Amino acid sequence: MRARSLVLATVAGSALAGLAWSALAPVRSASRDQIFDIPRGTWARRMSGDKVEILPDHMRLTLGVRDILVLRNHDAVPQIFGPTLMMPGQSFRLPFEQAADYTFSCTAHASGQMIISVRPYPGTPWARLGWRAYEFWWQARLLLRHIW
Repeated sequence: MRARSLVLATVAGSALAGLAWSALAPVRSASRDQIFDIPRGTWARRMSGDKVEILPDHMRLTLGVRDILVLRNHDAVPQIFGPTLMMPGQSFRLPFEQAADYTFSCTAHASGQMIISVRPYPGTPWARLGWRAYEFWWQARLLLRHIW
């Protein structure tokens, strides 16, 4: 019984230490770029009737962490994002400086538009904890989407 209590206390202490780190450690990223690729053949697949979804309809960026949207057009045809025409092989960088929700027209989407939510830098412990939880959930969702 004593060994079981020791294991339980160790697990609980580790969980609390992890939560404390998540709340108190500053949020950093290796790059402020959030990169999305438009793969080769996207336009052809759409024209053949495939409802291919290559980019999320809704993207979330965070000021000071990942606040530069980078779109790379690997397709054989031009793509339009907002007022910008991206030729094949071109990239487009869009830095954001204000937290807000932005709606852009986008030919890479079946719906024809994309929403980008730019959130403020998570400056408080609760905000950092929430940001890390959301990032974990988002990455797990993307991983599961690729698996299935």
